[in-house]
Amino acid sequence: MKNNITGIVNIIRTKEKKVRLILIIFFTVGVAGFALPATSNFFTHLTPFALLLSISALAVFHRTDRYKKSLIIFSIIFISGFLIEAVGVRSGMIFGTYSYGTGLGLKLLDTPLMIGINWLLLVYCTSIIVNSFPVHDIFKIISASLLMVVYDVLLEQTAPILDMWEFEGGYAPVQNYLSWFIISVIFLLFLRLTGIKFENRMAQFIFVLQLVFFAALLLIFKLLQ
Repeated sequence: MKNNITGIVNIIRTKEKKVRLILIIFFTVGVAGFALPATSNFFTHLTPFALLLSISALAVFHRTDRYKKSLIIFSIIFISGFLIEAVGVRSGMIFGTYSYGTGLGLKLLDTPLMIGINWLLLVYCTSIIVNSFPVHDIFKIISASLLMVVYDVLLEQTAPILDMWEFEGGYAPVQNYLSWFIISVIFLLFLRLTGIKFENRMAQFIFVLQLVFFAALLLIFKLLQ
């Protein structure tokens, strides 16, 4: 019995290492592809695949005792995130005045469907990251929301270059970050109130990998200016 358990653990660890390596290679190639003028346009259209690859990796390592309920809850976050962005881009009242480019792929209501995936991925990853913090749940929610704002601050610097979206005037207003924080709190509070317990060995890795990816791109773009 002990040998069987050890074998299963080794298989999981091996699979995890392979997935991490695939993700590192994919994002490293992405940085190089975006940095080269000859290939940057091609790699712009691969951005949706980066999100899909990340969310797929999370799905593989998702562990919970309530799979059906978690699927429903995650679907609600995905749809809500998309609809909030759709209202925001059309009204300018939530995040400010901005418009989406072609970098995130297929659009509905002038809003890429991938933006809902992005909200889900960030809520999911930051929720898991702060679960280990020895603080009250409300501080975990605030901490996770601040992590999402930090992510957005970095993302906003590269989004126009990657043709994801661009704000009027070229810069995201303070309104955008305040809205990100408030919406993040709402999503994370909703997730906490549902009572579902879940864990994922890839969540922190993917969140950090994406931060490094955008930071590397921003540094390269600054150096090339």
